[in-house]
Amino acid sequence: MTLFSEIISQSWCQVILRQVRDRLKQQVLEMKEKFPGFRPGLAILQVGNRDDSNLYINMKLKAAAEIGISANHIKLPNTATEADVLKCIASLNADPAVHGFIVQLPLDSDKPINTEKITNAVAPEKDVDGLSSINAGKLSRGDLGDCFIPCTPKGCMELIRQTGVQVTGKRAVVIGRSKIVGAPMHDLLLWNNATVTTCHSKTSTLAEEVGKADILVVAAGKAEMVKGEWIKPGAIVIDCGINHVPDSTKASGKRVVGDVAYNAAKEKASYITPVPGGVGPMTVAMLMQSTVESAQRFLEKFQPGKWTIQYNQLNLKMPVPSDIEISRSCVPKPIEQVASEVGLLPDEVEPYGQTKAKVQLSALNRLKNQPDGKYVVVTGITPTPLGEGKSTTTVGLVQALGAHLHQNVFACVRQPSQGPTFGIKGGAAGGGYCQVVPMEEFNLHLTGDIHAITAANNLVAAAIDARMFHELTQSDQALYNRLVPSVNGVRKFSDIQIRRLQKLGINKTDPTALTKEEINAFVRLDIDPGTITWQRVLDTNDRFLRKITIGQSPTEKGFSRTAQFDITVSSEIMAVLALADGLDDMKKRFGRMVVASSKKGQPVTADDLGVTGALAVLMKDAIKPNLMQTLEGTPVFVHAGPFANIAHGNSSVLADKIALKLVGKDGFVVTEAGFGADIGMEKFFDIKCRYSGLRPHVVVLVATVRALKMHGGGPTVTAGVPLPKEYTEENLQLLANGCSNLNKQIQNARLFGVPVVVAVNAFKTDTKAELALVVQKAKEAGAFDAVECTHWAEGGKGALALARAVQRASQAPSNFRFLYNLELPVVDKIRLIAQQVYGARDIELLPEAQEKVTIYTKQGFGNLPICMAKTHLSLSHDPEQKGAPTGFVLPIRDIRASVGAGFLYPLVGTMSTMPGLPTRPCFYDIDLDPVSGGVNGLF
Repeated sequence: MTLFSEIISQSWCQVILRQVRDRLKQQVLEMKEKFPGFRPGLAILQVGNRDDSNLYINMKLKAAAEIGISANHIKLPNTATEADVLKCIASLNADPAVHGFIVQLPLDSDKPINTEKITNAVAPEKDVDGLSSINAGKLSRGDLGDCFIPCTPKGCMELIRQTGVQVTGKRAVVIGRSKIVGAPMHDLLLWNNATVTTCHSKTSTLAEEVGKADILVVAAGKAEMVKGEWIKPGAIVIDCGINHVPDSTKASGKRVVGDVAYNAAKEKASYITPVPGGVGPMTVAMLMQSTVESAQRFLEKFQPGKWTIQYNQLNLKMPVPSDIEISRSCVPKPIEQVASEVGLLPDEVEPYGQTKAKVQLSALNRLKNQPDGKYVVVTGITPTPLGEGKSTTTVGLVQALGAHLHQNVFACVRQPSQGPTFGIKGGAAGGGYCQVVPMEEFNLHLTGDIHAITAANNLVAAAIDARMFHELTQSDQALYNRLVPSVNGVRKFSDIQIRRLQKLGINKTDPTALTKEEINAFVRLDIDPGTITWQRVLDTNDRFLRKITIGQSPTEKGFSRTAQFDITVSSEIMAVLALADGLDDMKKRFGRMVVASSKKGQPVTADDLGVTGALAVLMKDAIKPNLMQTLEGTPVFVHAGPFANIAHGNSSVLADKIALKLVGKDGFVVTEAGFGADIGMEKFFDIKCRYSGLRPHVVVLVATVRALKMHGGGPTVTAGVPLPKEYTEENLQLLANGCSNLNKQIQNARLFGVPVVVAVNAFKTDTKAELALVVQKAKEAGAFDAVECTHWAEGGKGALALARAVQRASQAPSNFRFLYNLELPVVDKIRLIAQQVYGARDIELLPEAQEKVTIYTKQGFGNLPICMAKTHLSLSHDPEQKGAPTGFVLPIRDIRASVGAGFLYPLVGTMSTMPGLPTRPCFYDIDLDPVSGGVNGLF
């Protein structure tokens, strides 16, 4: 060996090692810059406490720290069973922060453990050691770009490449046939176009085969087995062996040698790896490289970017079949596939059957540093009682943006109440070829969120009456003994009781230290029954529960009162769910909910009743958004469904926030606001956006010829009754007169500084001239654009013009602003909404409303946003006043507070929060299909 070769043999591996580590450092740095807060994650699972394993693991941890990889060493005791190890592996497989992990071999356990079963349990995409059968199979098949290669052969190959010698066409000999080095090394050389011979300790012509090798890789595990004279002059020699031989000159009495007689071999080889200091450090470096590669694959697959989605092709039919027929003609994708397509991780998804799933809030935390997409709200003109197709337009728009324009897009919609489903309206999944599917799942139960709200709401109601009963029938001391019982001789306040004491200004934690006066203040909520605003709820239309008497059983000792049932979606708990931005925030909002006042005029909250924690437990799953899909396969979040009159009428903040992160900065999230723009859109801006901090880019205002003719003076439109001829025959003058409502709603949207696109939802009775007139009037009124839409009959294809208009509008300047400042007095905020949004001349507060303004301001609720509860059938308080009335005085008959949700809701006119059933409810047509077992009759 020449002096140059001698120098090469000593420094060659170190130079390459430094190059590899420097390259990996740079790659990790680039990842961190592109995805702030991200770090490649490596987990090392060890069983037992072998000294050699500890040494190797420390080397790996040190290398990871140097490169910038987050490495975690998990150590199980030598008493660990196979089941213990498999459980740990399953956890690491599901951990999104772990991009690669290895099981340190050998497994040092007192229990029998199948090593192959353990290595095969590692998820192939995280198997950076390349030891699983799947990765080994891919390597043997030549799929080098789609597998992880065992680190030692990978390191050997890197060393060979760095010599500059072309592997193609060379004769290579591998000595050793282990699964970890020999066998994969053979495959790796073979697929790099070498002619490969595998030898082993039993090969009779070993010296002869070695002498033919241009490239020699030795992994036999026998000290200096390969003699220097066997080696072909100029060969590349990679020595993977680590053996100990006696050496009296060493303090340990032994030294480390390889499988090749180094001193003799270096005289013939052009390159040779030393032992130690050669293949070993390179193996560790390759483990780091595989971890970085795994992290890069993870980012490509799961970070927001261009989604790869399988869209469903619609089979359009004319005439358009019923909604249920269309829904059943579609075969939804498995919900796990939908989740994967949009970048959700497996452990972030909880499937409820095949077509719906809960999404963990951890997804939002994982994506918190990602930019948001474009935020679009769909609203409408003042509707007829039939509705003008906002839900259908929402679904049509996302189908157009996704399945036809290939944009990342999410729909976020409210969950419907079962009251209307079985009452007069029927299903609420959209309609025609623009539906959330399966519509039966969407309309019936879904994942049980509304039932959870019913249970939580009624727990509060039960707590109110029970507390009043107990306070009326027990002394202070008896109440105190029951509220703070002695358990095993020890009395202790619960956390929620400590909060009540602090609220009362009692800074004591010892139950025995309270004075009689303090005990009285603590145990007596002293609820004034006439101030109770919290009602029981049920998710069924039942008009006979609008006013009831409770407490008539003899066991209640004559303590009865008048009460009522509301429909579940009107519960403040539903509004809290929709506005909360996390579990902790939801719990705090629950605690702030005011259910009544004390006889001294102090607000009584759910926290005072002690139910806050229990409510959080009941709602812990309901807070997770529900994932579904449209007919064309675009993703949908279905979450929360608050009323649009006494509440804000929008789906959840959490669903919007997760969706905005998933679509990425160039994607779109389309959500829907209940009722017309004067109600749902105003509340979307002034309540939902105020609390969420999100800023909308585009308003889509849905209009129909039918509704505009009604506003122009057309006959009354009644659900279940055929439309008069004025609505089915062309009448341009009637239509033009009604465009006053369209103009006003466009102005309302522009009040908030957001571009408006008008979607003219076409019906088969509309004429071309009528549709063109609406488009013209909308543009004249200041809409960014106005387009005709036929999505009900054509799916996403029929909303392509709308989708393109929304894309253009999202690029236009959006100077979003709120209508009012929260610091304004309550009356001034109400007046601003009435005058600027509704067109009123002024407002009139009736005595009860005046009194509530005084009470709520005194109680500290005057700075809350305003949520107007008025009819959706007119801009005014009178549902018979159509068009764009002006000059009227808006009467405010009462004001109520949803303090937990975070708004005051003035009551304009009269309304019921418990709808009744019509003469012929929808349930007449609903039944199980005798053949399929599915649901018939939903529409």
